[in-house]
Amino acid sequence: MSPPKSEAIRAGQRTVELTRPDKLLFPKDGIDKRELAAYYRQIAPFMLPHLRGRPIAMERYPDGIGKEGFFQKKAPPYRPDWVATATVEKRGGNVRHVICDDTATLVYLASQAVITPHTWLSRIDRLNNPDQMIFDLDPSDGTFRGVCAAAKRTRELLSEHGLTAYVKTTGSRGLHVVVHLNREADFDQVRAFAREVAERLAQSDPQRLTTDIRKAKRGGRIFVDTARNAYAQTAAPPYAVRARDGAPVAAPLGWDELDDPQLRPDQFTIRNIFDRLKADGNPWKDFARRAHKLPREEES
Repeated sequence: MSPPKSEAIRAGQRTVELTRPDKLLFPKDGIDKRELAAYYRQIAPFMLPHLRGRPIAMERYPDGIGKEGFFQKKAPPYRPDWVATATVEKRGGNVRHVICDDTATLVYLASQAVITPHTWLSRIDRLNNPDQMIFDLDPSDGTFRGVCAAAKRTRELLSEHGLTAYVKTTGSRGLHVVVHLNREADFDQVRAFAREVAERLAQSDPQRLTTDIRKAKRGGRIFVDTARNAYAQTAAPPYAVRARDGAPVAAPLGWDELDDPQLRPDQFTIRNIFDRLKADGNPWKDFARRAHKLPREEES
C-alpha cells in the first residue's frame, strides 16, 4: 500500500492538511513530517507566546535534513487564507512574512517542512523597537562548559544594570542569554548597549572570550555575538526544532542547570522535552512579566 499523500490534523479551531505525512525529515532518527507536526501542535501553548506578532523566516527541508535546505522569508502564495501575514520594509523593497499567531499556523509550517521558524526580535506593531536583547555564545572550538561559565558572567553583568537575564540552549552548539525589553529603545540603542556588555565580558577573560567577528582571529575562543540585535535579524525561539540529528530543540533553562556537568546544548529533543516540562515546568514562565527598560547611557 502506498503512503497517504495527505492527512487532516485538527489544530485548535482549524483542520490542517498535512502533505506527505510519512516523509522522513530526520532520516537517522526515523522522524517524519507527521511526528514534527504532532510536536509543534503539542508544544504550541509553550511556544506561541514567543512567536505571536513576529515576522518569521522559514528554514525548510522538503527532502529532509540529509539534503540541502533553504531559508524562505516570503509567505507562500498558496497558503491558506487563515494564515496571518504582514508586509515589512527591507532594503530595496518589502517582504510579506508569515506571522504565526496560532497552533494551526504552526502545524501548517510543519506541513511545509519548516523545521525551524526563526523569529524577529521585534513585533509587527513596532518593528524598529525590539522586545528582546540576545547574546549568542558560540563555543567555536572551545568546550560547552566554558559557554556555561560565560553565560553566568553575562548574567552578572546584566544584573549590575538591573536587568533580569534568561538562558536557553540553541539546540545547536551554544547558549542564548536573553533580556525581555519594554520596546522603548530602538535597535540601534539596544545593539550599542549589547556591544558594550559583550566587550566588557570579553575583556574580563580575553583568553577564553572574544567579540571578533572574524573566525580566523578567534583562536578557539568563545564568540560573544550581539549581531542579532538588529532590524530583520532572527533567532530560533524557545522550543523551536533545529535541523540536526536527534531533532534537538532550543530549550529554556534554569540558571542552576548550567552547573550540571552533563548538560549539552542539544540535550533536549522533540522526544524528551515534554517529560522535562512535566517534571520541571517551564523555566521561563515569568518571562512575559519581566520587560525591562534599557538603561540610559549614563547608567551603563
